[in-house]
Amino acid sequence: MTPGAVSVTIPPRRALVDDVYDALLSLLMDQEIAPGARLSIDGVARQLDVSPTPVREALTRLEAEGLVLREARKGYTAAELLDAEGLDQLYELRILLEPRAARLATARLDAAARGELAAQLRGMRQAAASDGAEAGFRNYRDFAERDAAFHHTIARASGNPLLADAIIRLRSHVHLYRLYFQHGIADDTADEHAAILTALEAGDADAAELAMRTHLETSRARLVPRADEAAE
Repeated sequence: MTPGAVSVTIPPRRALVDDVYDALLSLLMDQEIAPGARLSIDGVARQLDVSPTPVREALTRLEAEGLVLREARKGYTAAELLDAEGLDQLYELRILLEPRAARLATARLDAAARGELAAQLRGMRQAAASDGAEAGFRNYRDFAERDAAFHHTIARASGNPLLADAIIRLRSHVHLYRLYFQHGIADDTADEHAAILTALEAGDADAAELAMRTHLETSRARLVPRADEAAE
């Protein structure tokens, strides 16, 4: 994608680093910025009607998350999709972190967090119900966002900010990858999240940890072979 094709604008009064970051992340997630595409700081700044400074800072954040790359004298490019080996390694790390977060969250989950998780699961169900050719990318993107939010809520409820931050950063990679493979996983994924929520609501730390681990291992089994197929 060339800078002139950027389709998101930000009102001048909202020209903050977080706004620019959200806009760029949305463009990456929506595939409007293709993997490997060059990103011009000045070009993006013009299209978003902001100064180059918040664009530069937002790109630095995205670089730290591995979603954009910077090369000396070449500037920024959107990261390529993870290959099967990279995706498998990413899941290996998530399996080390997220079941522990679910266990910790069991004792700390308050009514507000429970309400958020229930709402996120309902949203996933609604998006899954309208999945298909006609619904297309928009509904799957909504599903993936609610999926990510569900995991983020649990991570934050763990009571360990460093653990939560690590999990949230990793989720961007899976989110980006899953948007390229949209079909056939929504219902099963929602059911797995429901099992996690049931364990959390029951206050069963062992069951919550196991449900999260099972979900991640199943998700890895669904997605890693698709990475192999994409590489062929």
